[in-house]
Amino acid sequence: MEEQLIKADRLYFRYGEHSDWVIRDLSFHVLKGEWLAVIGHNGSGKSTLAKMLNGLLVPDKGKVSVEGYFTDEEESVWEVRRRVGLVFQNPDNQFVGATVKDDVAFGMENHGIPRQEMLKRLDDALSKVNMEEYLMREPHRLSGGQKQRVAIAGILAVHPSIIILDEATSMLDPRGRREVLETVRKLNRDEGVTVISITHDLHEAVFSDRIMVMKAGEMIHSGEPHEIFQIGEELLEIGLDLPFPVKLRQKLLDSGFSISDHAVREEELVEELWKLRSNN
Repeated sequence: MEEQLIKADRLYFRYGEHSDWVIRDLSFHVLKGEWLAVIGHNGSGKSTLAKMLNGLLVPDKGKVSVEGYFTDEEESVWEVRRRVGLVFQNPDNQFVGATVKDDVAFGMENHGIPRQEMLKRLDDALSKVNMEEYLMREPHRLSGGQKQRVAIAGILAVHPSIIILDEATSMLDPRGRREVLETVRKLNRDEGVTVISITHDLHEAVFSDRIMVMKAGEMIHSGEPHEIFQIGEELLEIGLDLPFPVKLRQKLLDSGFSISDHAVREEELVEELWKLRSNN
């Protein structure tokens, strides 16, 4: 049986006693080693949910547990935040050190990790995000994508079970976005790191194992990418844009070509096109 790292049970949350619910009656789980993408339009509650999953916000009703630790129990908060690392939207707001080395070491210092172990983890974390050559570089001299990779390294250094990306690529240029996504894919695939990406960008969500669609604080759909993209019209209606391979697959289907429903990533669609060519 697959291990559930995060369990959320009937969550409700609002910013103030007289305001509307931002999260309402939301239940789901996250499996060990899974990449879950949480998508929705602005105001759907995605970022609020991200903060609830590592204890920055506590539900007004319901429970969130991370590997058995509940986020609303004061004695558990430290364990929750050690297990769930959160990468925010703006890379410039995440740096606290004068150099990359100082910044990656900061989280480990807060957790009281011995110096020799810190040095080992520092090298290992920067190697995993391909930033080891920038050890003594000042943060303001890095590109946006490099800054986010350093932020991810700082989280990896404390050995979390889960990394949450809260719109972490939305402020990056295409190159920076590609760098971060390639890093995350490698960590998920090769290192077994559990990933939750909070995003309105379906081009990012297409790489996940499962997509959860949110609207007005509620989960309206959940499934594998190819299942979610079967409701393309509904996604468009709530303000989301479909990835190019999904759009192209639909055009091919409309033109009478036989294309697998599972072909939602670029490499999958290319494989389908090669099959078509071979059959003609």
